[in-house]
Amino acid sequence: MSLLTLYNNLNTFLYLAAMLFGLGVYGIVTRRTLIGMLISSELILASASINFMAFNRFTAPDPTVGQVFTLFIMAIAAAEAAIGLSIIIAVYRNYKSVDTEDLVELNG
Repeated sequence: MSLLTLYNNLNTFLYLAAMLFGLGVYGIVTRRTLIGMLISSELILASASINFMAFNRFTAPDPTVGQVFTLFIMAIAAAEAAIGLSIIIAVYRNYKSVDTEDLVELNG
């Protein structure tokens, strides 16, 4: 099987996106630090982007729909990373740790 055959197959992209989604969920469940959880959530958003682009390429009649959704996902991921990092910095300043088990004392 040639590389071009794999590239022109929808299942290849869906398997890649499923693998990234699985790694992201596994990372969120197993990571103890907030930064690790943030990176894992970025993997989940990347898998959603791959799915939109793959379905756009192979099934959509209008080629811009999947690209617009992917741009929205990228904007959401950037905003999520900025807000998440600012929250992590604020937590670190107060508790001197980014470990999630140290944050059980949070009220609010």
